[in-house]
Amino acid sequence: MATKIYNLKTIQLLNGDFIDLVPLKIKYLRQLMEEFKNVENISNDENAIDVLIKCAAIAMKQYYPVITTLEEVEDVIDLKMVYDILDYAANIKIKKDNNDEKTVSKLSENEKGYGWDELDLAKLESEVFLLGIWKDYQELESSLSMPELMATLAVSRELDYEEKKFLAAIQGVDLDKNNNKQNEWENLKAKVFSKGKTVDGNDVLALQGPTAKKAGFGIGFGLDYEDLTQK
Repeated sequence: MATKIYNLKTIQLLNGDFIDLVPLKIKYLRQLMEEFKNVENISNDENAIDVLIKCAAIAMKQYYPVITTLEEVEDVIDLKMVYDILDYAANIKIKKDNNDEKTVSKLSENEKGYGWDELDLAKLESEVFLLGIWKDYQELESSLSMPELMATLAVSRELDYEEKKFLAAIQGVDLDKNNNKQNEWENLKAKVFSKGKTVDGNDVLALQGPTAKKAGFGIGFGLDYEDLTQK
């Protein structure tokens, strides 16, 4: 099954227009999380909801840039939409389902976004910036959301590792063995061919049928033996 970087939800605004909710580009995510910090010192839900609406207004700069003021934002979204926007824009979950009347004052520390301050975003961006695609960090933050940044970073690291593995192999060094790193594709095939009996591509149970024939030996195919009792 094909994978995806992030989830998307389409909602209809109160004026009838449709917008797609996706993770915010880092440029807007920074602004939203700075505003969201104000929730920490508010115990009154009415005031806290005002902060959430301001957060949603920041997200609407990306989702619906034709409106520019907080009043215009309030005209096209209701509170449920605010919850959806924060969920998809910044993974801030305030209302988990239709029967949950959770108020802002009851948010857990995780839901209040405490992990944002602990994230070394500058280091992650610096690593991705070395790909040489963006002219500056401002352009990078305008182009990528956090899921996109992390996916790009993962692939970049994997390609870098594969290059190092190739150079090491020339020197007779097996980096996969030294790092106990397994090939996910080979492991997946092993699981299929062994009918779930193993998930390790190096397991002999993975060498069955056509795979064994290709390898030159294996269980049930290409593994010949001589019956010495008949001699």
